Amino acid sequence: MDGSSGNDEFAVGCLLSIKTTFGDEFEGQIITYDRPSNILVLQEGLKSNPQSRRNIRLLKANYIKEFSFLGQSEDPLDINKCYLDLNSLQSKEDAAVRQAEIDVERIGVGVTAEAQSIFDALSKTLPVRWDKTAIVVMNEVRVSSPYLAESVTGGTPAANERVRKVLELERRRLQTRGGGGQ
Repeated sequence: MDGSSGNDEFAVGCLLSIKTTFGDEFEGQIITYDRPSNILVLQEGLKSNPQSRRNIRLLKANYIKEFSFLGQSEDPLDINKCYLDLNSLQSKEDAAVRQAEIDVERIGVGVTAEAQSIFDALSKTLPVRWDKTAIVVMNEVRVSSPYLAESVTGGTPAANERVRKVLELERRRLQTRGGGGQ
């Protein structure tokens, strides 16, 4: 379908039943139509609760195989009828910020890529954190540069041995993958 014919059917608020050339069938309300790009922005989920989540679909009009006009509705972008759950949005933002802070703490500053790989490998099975350039495992075992088994200090003998074992396996993996290493 080309953008030059039937533009009256693409008026904001129109309710359409659409079949695409990909075989999708859905009902949606037109939010907007962009003539230069020939793209329809449709809101799906019309029959559900007005305050429930809805899908927004961008569809190039060329991919519409057929459509049926189901009726006209009010402006879907009427600010007086839009519902935003600000508490939900705030909690999502807070969770994203917390996760970003956790992710940043997992990145070593002033360490080599090899040291970061070792940290990442240890973190898969053990609680770890950076203390400057030293890796602290289980809040008791320290692995210092050059991150060899001999660089492991502190902690109980069992914890120390476990960290050494993971460290040796990761160094072997790095050597195999990188064709070098220490």
